[in-house]
Amino acid sequence: MLKGFFNTPAPVNEPILGYAAGSTERELLKAALAEGRSKTIDIPMYIGGKEIHTSEKGKVTPPHDHQHILAHFSKGTKAHVTQAIDAALAAKQNWENLAWEHRAAIFLKAADLIAGPYRYKLNAATMLGQSKNAYQAEIDSACELIDFLRFNVSYMTEIYKQQPPVSPKGSWNRIEQRPLEGFVFALTPFNFTAIAGNLPTSAAMMGNVVVWKPANTQIYAANVLMEIFREAGLPDGVINLVYVSGPDAGEVIFSHPDFAGIHFTGSTGVFQDIWKTIGNNIHKYKTYPRIVGETGGKDFILIHGSADAETSSTAIIRGAFEYQGQKCSAASRVYIAKSVWPKVKEFMLRDLATFKMGGTEDFTNFINAVIDEKSFDNLVSYIEKAKTDKGVEIIAGGKYNKSKGYFIEPTVLVVDDPKYKTMSEELFGPVLTIFVYEDADFDKTLDLIDSTSIYALTGAVISQDRYVIEKATQRLRNAAGNFYINDKCTGAVVGQQPFGGARGSGTNDKAGSMINLLRWVSPRTIKETFDPPKDYRYPFLTADK
Repeated sequence: MLKGFFNTPAPVNEPILGYAAGSTERELLKAALAEGRSKTIDIPMYIGGKEIHTSEKGKVTPPHDHQHILAHFSKGTKAHVTQAIDAALAAKQNWENLAWEHRAAIFLKAADLIAGPYRYKLNAATMLGQSKNAYQAEIDSACELIDFLRFNVSYMTEIYKQQPPVSPKGSWNRIEQRPLEGFVFALTPFNFTAIAGNLPTSAAMMGNVVVWKPANTQIYAANVLMEIFREAGLPDGVINLVYVSGPDAGEVIFSHPDFAGIHFTGSTGVFQDIWKTIGNNIHKYKTYPRIVGETGGKDFILIHGSADAETSSTAIIRGAFEYQGQKCSAASRVYIAKSVWPKVKEFMLRDLATFKMGGTEDFTNFINAVIDEKSFDNLVSYIEKAKTDKGVEIIAGGKYNKSKGYFIEPTVLVVDDPKYKTMSEELFGPVLTIFVYEDADFDKTLDLIDSTSIYALTGAVISQDRYVIEKATQRLRNAAGNFYINDKCTGAVVGQQPFGGARGSGTNDKAGSMINLLRWVSPRTIKETFDPPKDYRYPFLTADK
């Protein structure tokens, strides 16, 4: 319950550091990278505030240098999941009864720690463990997570402020925003350290207790996040971090009567399986669980004949190939008007020829490695098939090598068939497919975009014709939860473009907005009557004279 009200600091987006040659931040980040590479650490699980080590270990290696061992982490079992749930439930009463401003203070302090003393350590962990270049790590693990924490605190205060506008004379109406009755399961992906930090903290901020399972390929940075949360003063047991297999976690969590919700980012298939399991087990739970998920994408850019060619080229190559295309929002299918295609192609090939690929420690590399061997092999299978399929031309890239790291050249396919598999299936890597349409077929192309994929996460239209922009915006209103005009289809900023999509892309609960936080509370309306009636009779019951 709201125990008092205090104004919290007005959030502003964290400034992005540039890491230019000779800058102080570049030197500090390089020192953090060198420190991370200089040792092999032992990463524990965190349950009830205790560091849990096990005899069975997994290893963490940089995707761009997979023979180098950064860390070993303790693998958990179903028993550890049970322990994490028990620890969360034991912490629940004290945590949910803690005045909201004290919960807020913890996460505001965490944001300041990331902005200050932990910035380079967290960025370096993301660069080493997830193969992100300096800029991609900065906008993710530093800036976006700082923004999530600060803006969510602001949204939380707004939620608590919202009260019924009317209380009739002699009574008082109010709303109490309660945490969910049970624990929340946060299941986080490899590709964004900010998402890995936001999914457990957004639920915890609203008074919930959490069991957090990150992707194994993000554990290195997740460990730093837990270090930050603990230093910020997060009480023991509020967020419990475990490294277990998905099936082991699911078997325990989705059968537990106190399971109250899941905050998920990952594949559509996994999310749909989770939803089915929850549905089958619905009779076991004390309450209907909240199911919040951001899943896959097959994100598009539509280039109209009126588009500026250089603008189009930049949007395409940034949208498709930053962080090796391993973003839920990454451009993976592009539709280009025939009239503008030759010039766009010219600019694309010019810029692609300047790309450098290699490890993240070399700041001149724009392209780094894909996350692991499984992803590498899957992407290679698409590339090899494209080399032999009729109606497919590889105009850039197509080469790959995994001897040192999981490197795949940014690859551009041009297809005759707009329903070719790489136009409709999510690849999650640096493979872009282009379909060139006849200018007169613009309306048909809008229908094509809307119907080709099961997903509806992000999309963009590039045009200098306002009538065209309006038409595309209306006709594609259900094809993307985040829609961009004359820009790439990536780069949502907290407080500016809350992120999420519908259809096969998730529940569209918009991370980085009040909408998301409202999913982690259960409102109770309270009416207090100061002078209650003492007679059951209403005036209409009086007899006629």
